[in-house]
Amino acid sequence: MTDPEDLAERVREGDLRLHELEDHADYDTAAEARRLLVERETGTELEAIGDYAFPAERADPNIENMIGAAQVPMGVVGPVPVSGGAADGEHYLPLATTEGALLASVNRGLSVIRAADGADARVTKNGMTRAPVFRVDGVAEAAETVDWVEGNFEALREAAESTTSHGELLDIEPYVVGDSVYLRFAYDTKDAMGMNMATIATGEACELVERETPASLVALSGNLCSDKKPAAVNAVEGRGRSVTADVQIPGELVEERLHTTADAIAEANTRKNLIGSAKAGSLGFNAHAANVVGAAFLATGQDEAQVVEAANTITTMDARERADGTTDLYASVSLASLEVGTVGGGTKLPTQAEALEILGLKGGGDPAGSNADALAEIIAVGALAGELSLLGALSSRHLASAHEDLGR
Repeated sequence: MTDPEDLAERVREGDLRLHELEDHADYDTAAEARRLLVERETGTELEAIGDYAFPAERADPNIENMIGAAQVPMGVVGPVPVSGGAADGEHYLPLATTEGALLASVNRGLSVIRAADGADARVTKNGMTRAPVFRVDGVAEAAETVDWVEGNFEALREAAESTTSHGELLDIEPYVVGDSVYLRFAYDTKDAMGMNMATIATGEACELVERETPASLVALSGNLCSDKKPAAVNAVEGRGRSVTADVQIPGELVEERLHTTADAIAEANTRKNLIGSAKAGSLGFNAHAANVVGAAFLATGQDEAQVVEAANTITTMDARERADGTTDLYASVSLASLEVGTVGGGTKLPTQAEALEILGLKGGGDPAGSNADALAEIIAVGALAGELSLLGALSSRHLASAHEDLGR
């Protein structure tokens, strides 16, 4: 067995580079050697970082220069009651976070939703995007390129889909800015989040565009996709799954469980989430949807940077008068850009795979795409619960006291 001390010394002497250690030892030994090096170089003990519970080789597709694992506390909320297009019944939702009071708040919202006979949820649009940018001489060549693309969708689809056995090209939307042509490709990536799938497929299609038009590819991603950045195009057109969840809560239940009224919550939502967000120039019109999305992403192995797009969520709250004169609360969240998958990427790691098993959504669904759709719907209902709880606390002025009671 290779000695990690020897490997660490060879790196220190410049005989080996950090990323070359797996060529000389098994993955766990390589990780140990890096820890030894970092400990000695920084004077830090990495006992907790090195105490991980899976073979380091399992993480090889997900990380380079591994030294261990970051352990984030994970809890569970639920059951989440959802009647969806793909998800149905009650599901426990694992959430990983360091924010105290978050899970307690979500559970409070879920208890209200359960008492109101559950929430409805639907994926309304699906399309992972990649938008390459091409250079042309001017607007005439730009128009020529766009005309060719619009007239040859089937050829482009054949080229793109030749790289994958699962992905389907749905649409290509062209944008022209001076001598730049952007083509926003959208794919159905089934149960995969699909960013890599979309990138590889688009690369193949770009070769065809270059052969048949005056356009020259500058970058496979031209930022009109738009990945891991706040972008209005995602808020409007969506990216990944666009999903909406809603519930109607009897007024007496609002008063009993949230200690406020439907009118008060609706007003708080309008003044805070809608007007306040508009004044701030925000692309998200919600209270804290990214809290639930981020915690669900960490727990289930999603790409945590894509919480940026999920923060595009719009929350609506409306007081609805019934025939008997009482007032109910209609509540909804609409997440335009929820990029989730149940296969590939971090979903293969042991901890995250177990979290998906809790949901009953590990791996590919039948039909293909149904597991990722169900995950999106469940996360949406969890986000709705979080919005209800926080807006209830704000409108009843209980937010500070709730954190104080939980010692956070």
